[in-house]
Amino acid sequence: MSLSHCGWWIGVLEGKSVNLRIMEKDDLPLVAEWFNTPEVFGVYNPLFQLSKVDAEKLFEGPNEVKAFIVEKKDGTKIGDLIHFYVLHIGDRALEIGYGLVPGERGKGYGTEAVAIMVDYLFLSKEVGRIQAQTDDRNVASQKVLEKVGFRKEGTLRKSFFARGEWRNSCMYSILREEWKGPKILTKLV
Repeated sequence: MSLSHCGWWIGVLEGKSVNLRIMEKDDLPLVAEWFNTPEVFGVYNPLFQLSKVDAEKLFEGPNEVKAFIVEKKDGTKIGDLIHFYVLHIGDRALEIGYGLVPGERGKGYGTEAVAIMVDYLFLSKEVGRIQAQTDDRNVASQKVLEKVGFRKEGTLRKSFFARGEWRNSCMYSILREEWKGPKILTKLV
Protein backbone atom coordinates (compact mmCIF):
# COMPACT_ATOMS: atom_id res chain seq x y z
CA MET A 1 0.00 0.00 0.00
CA SER A 2 1.33 3.45 -0.80
CA LEU A 3 0.40 6.81 0.63
CA SER A 4 -1.05 7.83 -2.70
CA HIS A 5 -3.89 5.39 -1.97
CA CYS A 6 -4.58 6.75 1.50
CA GLY A 7 -6.76 9.65 2.56
CA TRP A 8 -3.86 11.33 4.38
CA TRP A 9 -3.13 14.29 2.14
CA ILE A 10 -5.31 16.65 4.17
CA GLY A 11 -3.06 16.53 7.25
CA VAL A 12 -5.07 13.95 9.20
CA LEU A 13 -3.99 10.39 9.92
CA GLU A 14 -7.12 8.43 10.72
CA GLY A 15 -7.46 5.51 13.09
CA LYS A 16 -10.43 3.65 14.50
CA SER A 17 -10.75 5.61 17.77
CA VAL A 18 -8.37 8.54 17.31
CA ASN A 19 -6.96 10.74 14.58
CA LEU A 20 -3.58 12.44 14.41
CA ARG A 21 -3.84 15.96 13.03
CA ILE A 22 -0.89 18.16 12.20
CA MET A 23 -0.48 20.71 14.98
CA GLU A 24 -1.58 24.20 13.95
CA LYS A 25 -0.84 27.59 15.46
CA ASP A 26 -4.34 27.64 16.99
CA ASP A 27 -3.36 24.56 19.06
CA LEU A 28 -0.42 26.29 20.75
CA PRO A 29 -2.29 27.82 23.73
CA LEU A 30 -3.64 24.37 24.65
CA VAL A 31 -0.24 22.72 24.16
CA ALA A 32 1.40 25.38 26.37
CA GLU A 33 -1.27 24.69 29.01
CA TRP A 34 -0.54 20.95 28.85
CA PHE A 35 3.21 21.52 29.20
CA ASN A 36 2.65 23.82 32.18
CA THR A 37 0.42 21.39 34.05
CA PRO A 38 2.51 18.74 35.84
CA GLU A 39 -0.40 16.26 35.95
CA VAL A 40 -0.76 16.47 32.17
CA PHE A 41 2.91 16.58 31.25
CA GLY A 42 3.38 13.57 33.49
CA VAL A 43 5.27 12.58 36.60
CA TYR A 44 7.97 10.95 34.48
CA ASN A 45 8.97 14.13 32.65
CA PRO A 46 10.98 17.13 33.81
CA LEU A 47 9.00 20.09 35.12
CA PHE A 48 8.63 22.42 32.17
CA GLN A 49 7.22 25.89 31.73
CA LEU A 50 6.28 27.09 28.28
CA SER A 51 4.73 30.47 27.51
CA LYS A 52 2.47 30.99 24.51
CA VAL A 53 5.24 33.11 22.96
CA ASP A 54 7.79 30.32 23.56
CA ALA A 55 5.40 27.80 22.01
CA GLU A 56 5.05 30.00 18.92
CA LYS A 57 8.84 30.32 18.61
CA LEU A 58 9.21 26.56 18.77
CA PHE A 59 6.39 26.09 16.29
CA GLU A 60 7.77 28.59 13.78
CA GLY A 61 11.45 27.79 14.30
CA PRO A 62 13.63 25.95 11.79
CA ASN A 63 13.54 22.49 13.32
CA GLU A 64 12.92 18.96 12.21
CA VAL A 65 10.28 18.26 14.87
CA LYS A 66 6.89 17.42 13.38
CA ALA A 67 4.06 17.73 15.88
CA PHE A 68 0.57 16.23 15.83
CA ILE A 69 -2.51 16.59 18.01
CA VAL A 70 -4.21 13.37 19.11
CA GLU A 71 -7.98 13.75 18.78
CA LYS A 72 -10.85 11.46 19.58
CA LYS A 73 -13.33 10.95 16.76
CA ASP A 74 -15.58 13.68 18.20
CA GLY A 75 -12.72 16.21 17.83
CA THR A 76 -11.76 16.31 21.52
CA LYS A 77 -8.04 17.05 21.81
CA ILE A 78 -6.51 14.53 24.18
CA GLY A 79 -2.76 14.66 23.60
CA ASP A 80 0.18 15.21 21.32
CA LEU A 81 2.69 13.12 19.42
CA ILE A 82 5.93 14.26 17.81
CA HIS A 83 8.59 12.76 15.59
CA PHE A 84 12.06 13.99 14.75
CA TYR A 85 15.29 12.74 13.21
CA VAL A 86 17.63 11.43 15.89
CA LEU A 87 20.74 13.26 14.66
CA HIS A 88 20.02 14.50 11.16
CA ILE A 89 17.97 13.50 8.15
CA GLY A 90 20.79 11.39 6.66
CA ASP A 91 20.75 8.99 9.62
CA ARG A 92 17.42 7.47 8.61
CA ALA A 93 16.38 7.02 12.24
CA LEU A 94 13.44 8.80 13.83
CA GLU A 95 12.40 9.20 17.44
CA ILE A 96 8.84 9.66 18.64
CA GLY A 97 7.45 11.17 21.82
CA TYR A 98 3.84 11.25 22.99
CA GLY A 99 1.54 12.13 25.84
CA LEU A 100 -2.14 12.07 26.69
CA VAL A 101 -4.16 14.04 29.21
CA PRO A 102 -4.68 12.05 32.44
CA GLY A 103 -8.39 11.29 31.95
CA GLU A 104 -7.77 9.62 28.59
CA ARG A 105 -4.90 7.34 29.61
CA GLY A 106 -5.38 3.59 29.86
CA LYS A 107 -8.10 3.47 27.19
CA GLY A 108 -5.97 2.35 24.23
CA TYR A 109 -5.75 5.79 22.62
CA GLY A 110 -2.00 6.07 23.14
CA THR A 111 -1.34 2.64 21.64
CA GLU A 112 -3.47 3.46 18.61
CA ALA A 113 -1.83 6.88 18.15
CA VAL A 114 1.67 5.35 18.25
CA ALA A 115 0.62 2.59 15.83
CA ILE A 116 -0.80 5.18 13.40
CA MET A 117 2.45 7.14 13.55
CA VAL A 118 4.62 4.05 13.02
CA ASP A 119 2.53 3.07 9.99
CA TYR A 120 2.71 6.60 8.61
CA LEU A 121 6.47 6.93 9.10
CA PHE A 122 7.33 3.57 7.53
CA LEU A 123 4.96 4.26 4.60
CA SER A 124 6.13 7.82 3.94
CA LYS A 125 9.77 8.10 5.05
CA GLU A 126 12.92 6.27 4.06
CA VAL A 127 13.78 5.24 7.61
CA GLY A 128 15.07 1.95 8.92
CA ARG A 129 14.42 2.57 12.60
CA ILE A 130 11.94 4.36 14.84
CA GLN A 131 12.87 4.72 18.48
CA ALA A 132 11.33 6.02 21.69
CA GLN A 133 12.63 6.57 25.20
CA THR A 134 10.69 6.38 28.43
CA ASP A 135 11.49 6.77 32.10
CA ASP A 136 12.37 3.28 33.33
CA ARG A 137 9.51 3.51 35.89
CA ASN A 138 6.89 4.41 33.26
CA VAL A 139 5.46 0.93 32.78
CA ALA A 140 2.33 2.20 30.98
CA SER A 141 4.38 3.86 28.25
CA GLN A 142 6.56 0.77 27.91
CA LYS A 143 3.44 -1.37 27.41
CA VAL A 144 2.23 1.00 24.68
CA LEU A 145 5.50 0.61 22.79
CA GLU A 146 5.57 -3.17 23.21
CA LYS A 147 1.97 -3.54 21.96
CA VAL A 148 2.93 -1.67 18.79
CA GLY A 149 5.95 -3.94 18.21
CA PHE A 150 8.82 -1.97 19.72
CA ARG A 151 11.55 -3.94 21.48
CA LYS A 152 13.43 -2.84 24.55
CA GLU A 153 17.10 -2.35 23.73
CA GLY A 154 18.38 -1.39 27.14
CA THR A 155 18.56 1.17 29.89
CA LEU A 156 20.32 4.51 29.57
CA ARG A 157 21.63 5.25 33.05
CA LYS A 158 21.11 8.75 34.44
CA SER A 159 20.10 9.98 31.00
CA PHE A 160 17.97 12.94 32.11
CA PHE A 161 17.35 15.16 35.12
CA ALA A 162 13.78 15.50 36.36
CA ARG A 163 12.21 16.70 39.57
CA GLY A 164 15.46 16.92 41.51
CA GLU A 165 17.05 13.62 40.53
CA TRP A 166 18.89 11.89 37.72
CA ARG A 167 16.71 9.28 36.07
CA ASN A 168 17.22 6.27 33.86
CA SER A 169 15.40 5.83 30.58
CA CYS A 170 14.59 2.74 28.58
CA MET A 171 15.38 2.76 24.88
CA TYR A 172 12.86 1.05 22.62
CA SER A 173 12.92 0.64 18.85
CA ILE A 174 11.16 -0.97 15.94
CA LEU A 175 13.02 -1.71 12.71
CA ARG A 176 11.44 -1.57 9.28
CA GLU A 177 11.88 -5.34 8.84
CA GLU A 178 10.11 -5.96 12.18
CA TRP A 179 7.12 -3.84 11.18
CA LYS A 180 4.38 -6.07 9.86
CA GLY A 181 2.72 -3.47 7.66
CA PRO A 182 -0.16 -1.10 8.32
CA LYS A 183 -2.35 -2.12 11.22
CA ILE A 184 -4.46 0.96 11.77
CA LEU A 185 -5.42 2.38 8.38
CA THR A 186 -9.17 2.80 8.23
CA LYS A 187 -9.69 5.50 5.62
CA LEU A 188 -8.84 4.37 2.13
CA VAL A 189 -9.93 6.21 -1.01
